[in-house]
Amino acid sequence: MTDTSPDGWVRTDRDGAVLTVTLDRPEQLNAQMPATWAALARLGETLDDDVRVVVVRGAGRSFSAGLDRNLFSTDVGAGTLGELAAMPEDLAEERIRRYQSGFRWLRSPGIVSVAAVQGHAIGAGAQLALACDLRIFADDAQLRLPEVTLGLVPDLTGTSNLVDLVGYGRALEMCLTGRAVGASEARANGIANLVVPLADLDGAVSDLVAALLGPPAGASRATAGLIRSAVHNDHETQDAAERTAQVRRIGELVRGR
Repeated sequence: MTDTSPDGWVRTDRDGAVLTVTLDRPEQLNAQMPATWAALARLGETLDDDVRVVVVRGAGRSFSAGLDRNLFSTDVGAGTLGELAAMPEDLAEERIRRYQSGFRWLRSPGIVSVAAVQGHAIGAGAQLALACDLRIFADDAQLRLPEVTLGLVPDLTGTSNLVDLVGYGRALEMCLTGRAVGASEARANGIANLVVPLADLDGAVSDLVAALLGPPAGASRATAGLIRSAVHNDHETQDAAERTAQVRRIGELVRGR
């Protein structure tokens, strides 16, 4: 089954428990618009409970080169900086909150999200890759968060996800310089789980998806939930979460409840 969102340039393909989400604007290096984020948010809101893995990728030679350049206009147009600047602050923040919802669902309980990154992942593109649970980089991939060089800040969930991955110091340096991080460095600092030649990207993603689907769904989802909570829980809270999850799993295995 294939569904195309003509206004958001987002294409979806469903194969059993796997949903592939493709940014489909290759002639613009998959530059993103508010319609893109709305399309992504709709996917999160309507996600089938049977989906276990979501793969996010970009059509063509880049994952996503960030915002469409038209959004940087100071004119009051749809989604532009000018439109946001003209709004009362509370309404502008609510607008950005809706944009963020197109990214945050990729860490939803019940799914594991995988970004397949080739070429440029800049700004909003970098933040979309960071929003996923796991990332496979092609060897030509470059990730960059240049918002500060434009007088802005990363605002599509990127700061928390980046700090979780690389720690405070690296995240601060990356964001304040806006420099590009290549595939090898991304692998070394924990952003990329795997780096492969570009020609092998599809195969590597398929292998990872197959491995993720191997364990029973209940055990996989419970374990993913524990790993996510461990990032921020103290040890005592996390130990309690493990106990609760294990008792539930034992009950399901032994008594079928």
